[in-house]
Amino acid sequence: MIRLGHDPSPTPELPVLTGASTVLARSGEGPWPRYRIVALADLGGGELLAAFDGRETGQDVPDPTGLVQRRSLDGGLTWEGFETLRDVDRAGRHWYCDPSIVVDEAAGRVHVFHTHAKDRGVWDAAAGTDDADRDVMGSAVSTSTDGGRTWTHRSVTAIAAPPALIRTAFPTSGTGLRLRQGPRAGRLVQPYAGWFLAGAGADTGTTDGEVTTDGESAADGAGEVVRSYVLWSDDHGETWHRGEPVGEDMDETTIVELSDGRILLNSRDHARGGHRRIALSSDGGETWEDRGIDEQFVDPGNNAQLARRFPEAQPGDPRAQELLFTNSRDPYARRLGTLSRSLDDGATWEPVGLFEPGNLDYSVVQPLGGGAIGILWEVEAREIRFTRLEAEDLPGE
Repeated sequence: MIRLGHDPSPTPELPVLTGASTVLARSGEGPWPRYRIVALADLGGGELLAAFDGRETGQDVPDPTGLVQRRSLDGGLTWEGFETLRDVDRAGRHWYCDPSIVVDEAAGRVHVFHTHAKDRGVWDAAAGTDDADRDVMGSAVSTSTDGGRTWTHRSVTAIAAPPALIRTAFPTSGTGLRLRQGPRAGRLVQPYAGWFLAGAGADTGTTDGEVTTDGESAADGAGEVVRSYVLWSDDHGETWHRGEPVGEDMDETTIVELSDGRILLNSRDHARGGHRRIALSSDGGETWEDRGIDEQFVDPGNNAQLARRFPEAQPGDPRAQELLFTNSRDPYARRLGTLSRSLDDGATWEPVGLFEPGNLDYSVVQPLGGGAIGILWEVEAREIRFTRLEAEDLPGE
């Protein structure tokens, strides 16, 4: 069971984790002046793909922003140069940001969800599904069949944010899931944060990838609620469907598949109360059980990442219950980048060590095989850093 209501223990003195480390981007170097917002995926055979924002300034859209990537062919020991994931249209002022990678090994596809902005960002974007409307902040997914060397792009704005329910939304950066257990094995799942209109109707069914609603809409000025949900696909990303939302003040969200096939959702607290919020799904992200605040997760209101350390481990294997989590483990400030571990499917957590003793923003952790893990994180729009940690680099191994 996922337990709640723990009084957080005093943060112990944690060891600093050291591994094979690389700075993947630095302010003032490469194709953009600054870099933020990280995504990381293992494509298999030692090939890793890291994606992040290139920014004209350190600020969010609508400041000029595009998507770049770097690639490793040896499990993160060395990295190739910058590649363009999605180029910008500077003349037309079309900007792309917030990458999240979903790897579909069975189909040989890589999907990258991201935001499409023009003249407005999340705080003042207008409701709507027309990507030509300069006041609408939309969503897109880029798909590659050659390991991210070439991409095709398409909009999912109408699916992700129907205006009867949601003013605006964006995919949470980092990684999504391919489910491996149970009747929905093979499903692709991407987490979202949405600004839901107060009083908006609940979701109903889906047809041909389009999401329908009951048609009820909010009164103007009735307020908004930030909630988490996912988009999911059972046909390798050909069509996407929107699951029901969960919680209140559920901001940027990370998800992980548990050993029994359920999905654990762990969300940044939009109210910034010093901890994180969680929920569980037993139907592949279509509906959720809100579990509220979990005080085990000390956090200032920052994006974080969950992952299974051994995603191929089968139910009954103790390794199937080992989860990893990276975040800035401080209730007030974005500092103390901490790797935490659960050995019981997320019921209890223990901090393992610091991968970043100083300041940091978003982070991503991914398994690399053989017990090794990779962590990618950003430091104040100045640097994007990566470290590969072998099993022997982790305390208690």
